[in-house]
Amino acid sequence: MRVLFLAHSFPRFPTDPVGSFVLRLAVALRDEDVQVRVIAPGGAGLPHHETLDGVDVERYRYAPRAHETLAYTGTMHSQVRESWGARLALAGLVGAGLVRATQVRRAFHPAVIHAHWWFPGGLVGRLLSQAGNTPLVTTLHGSDLRLAQESPAAAKLFRYVTRGSSALTAVSKWLAREAEALAPGSAPIVAPMPVVPAIFRPRGNRSTNRLLFVGKLNAQKGSEQLLRAFALMRTSATLDIVVGVGSDEKDARGLADVLGISNRLTWHPLLEQEQLAHLYAEVSALVVPAIDEGLGLTAIEALLSETPVVAFASGGLTDMVLHEQTGLLVPPGDHVALARALDALLARDDRGAALGRAGRAFALETFGPAAAARKYADLYRTVVGSRAS
Repeated sequence: MRVLFLAHSFPRFPTDPVGSFVLRLAVALRDEDVQVRVIAPGGAGLPHHETLDGVDVERYRYAPRAHETLAYTGTMHSQVRESWGARLALAGLVGAGLVRATQVRRAFHPAVIHAHWWFPGGLVGRLLSQAGNTPLVTTLHGSDLRLAQESPAAAKLFRYVTRGSSALTAVSKWLAREAEALAPGSAPIVAPMPVVPAIFRPRGNRSTNRLLFVGKLNAQKGSEQLLRAFALMRTSATLDIVVGVGSDEKDARGLADVLGISNRLTWHPLLEQEQLAHLYAEVSALVVPAIDEGLGLTAIEALLSETPVVAFASGGLTDMVLHEQTGLLVPPGDHVALARALDALLARDDRGAALGRAGRAFALETFGPAAAARKYADLYRTVVGSRAS
C-alpha cells in the first residue's frame, strides 16, 4: 500500500528532532508493507527531493527564500499573527503545498493521504482528497487543536477538515476528547506516534539530584512555573534546560537571575536526538510542567531512558505519566506542589529508579514503533476498504 504524508514539520536531516516522530512512523510502516512518500515545505539549504532513512521526501518552495521562515522555526503562529508578510507566506504554504501534493499524487498513486496536523496539512489533504477521491486520514498532534480553539473561524475550518476525513486520529485520549467537543461526531481514534527504543534507553552512570527540562520557553510549556518551583526546592539540585526551537531565552534567564538560581542552571540549544538521549539517561528526573500538552513526546523519551517524570496532571501527559507508577503528577499550574514533588522524588532511596524502570516497560508496550505502525496500517486498510465498498 502507498500512503502520501503531508507535514509542515519534518526532519531536515537524519538526526533532526523537528517532526522526527513523523519520520519514525514512516519508517516503521515499512514492516506493514506500507510505502510512504512525504510532502513538506522547503527551507534554506534543503533539496527539493531527498531520501531520509529510506523515505522519499518532496519539498516545495512557498515564498521568496527570505520569507520562507514559517516551517521548522516553531514560530509560525506568532509570525502569522504579527506580520502581513507572514500571512502571505502562509497562503503560499497552503497553495504551493496543494500544487506539489497534486503533482506527487498523480505520479505516486497513493491509496491513502495522511495529513499530520489539521492545518495546514489537513486542509491541503481535504482538497486533495476531494479532487482525487482518495481517503484522508488526519492526525492531531496538539498545537493544531489549540489553533482550532482560538476563534470561531478556525473552529469552522477545523470542522470542514474533520468532515472530509475518512478517519481522524489524536495522539492522546485528552486530545481526542477535546477534538470531539469541538467537532461533535468526529469520533477521533487514539493512535500515538512511535518512539525509538534503540536511541532512548538506559545507559548507566546517572547523576544525583540533577533535573532536566526540554521544550519551548513559553507559558504553555510551563517554563516560568519550572523556574519558580526549582527556586523553592529544599534539595540542592541542578537543572539542565534544553531550549526548544522558536524560544527567546531572555525572559527566562532574567527570571532565573531574579530568583537567584542561575548558578545551578545549565542551558543547552536544541539537541540532536542522540545527544538528547544521553542527557535523558544521565539526569535524575525529567520535569514537564506543561498545560494542555497534546501528548508529550519528551516524557515518553525519558521513560524509555528509565528516567522518572514529574509533570502537571494536564492534557495527554496523563496517558503516560501514571502517578506513583511511572512518575509523579501534581495539579496543573501549581509550582509549589511541583517543588514538593521534586523534593520528594529526590529524597527516595532510589531517587525514583523503580518508577523509571516501570516507565520504560510501559512506554515500550504503548509507544513502540511496531505497535504504532500496526495501528495506522490497520486504519489505512479500513478506510480503503470502506471507500471501496
